[in-house]
Amino acid sequence: MRRFIIGIFAALMFAGLTTPTSDANERYGKQKVVYHINYTGGDKDKAYRGALRNIQNHINAVGAENMDFKVVLHGNGVGLLSSAMNNGKLQGDVTNLKTQNVNFHVCNNTLQGRKINYETDLFEVFEDNIVPSGVAELSHLQQQGYTYIKP
Repeated sequence: MRRFIIGIFAALMFAGLTTPTSDANERYGKQKVVYHINYTGGDKDKAYRGALRNIQNHINAVGAENMDFKVVLHGNGVGLLSSAMNNGKLQGDVTNLKTQNVNFHVCNNTLQGRKINYETDLFEVFEDNIVPSGVAELSHLQQQGYTYIKP
């Protein structure tokens, strides 16, 4: 009888360990992440849309309520928000991520160097989205405990 009870107990413990959890929060917990985009979008902005899809997949796995997301754009990466001015799909992706508290940070060095007016040339960029330097911002966020991802 004792072996039977121990066997049942072991089986229940094993089942609890191997059953997939429906709550990803238990697996991943809270996360602080910075995504780095400094490349061109390519044909039909595929690279940009792929990067934004990666961010959405990350949110889907962890839950928006468990995320602190930043997207740092500099150099050619600022083209994402430039392309979004005329690309409805890209606009939808950016808007959707913003509604899930994803923050986009745009490099002021890039804006000045390329003579880009964030108010007229970029989709949904405001003064508080501008950071002095994209690469310095990446380092600053990593020092604050953000995980760095370059999709």
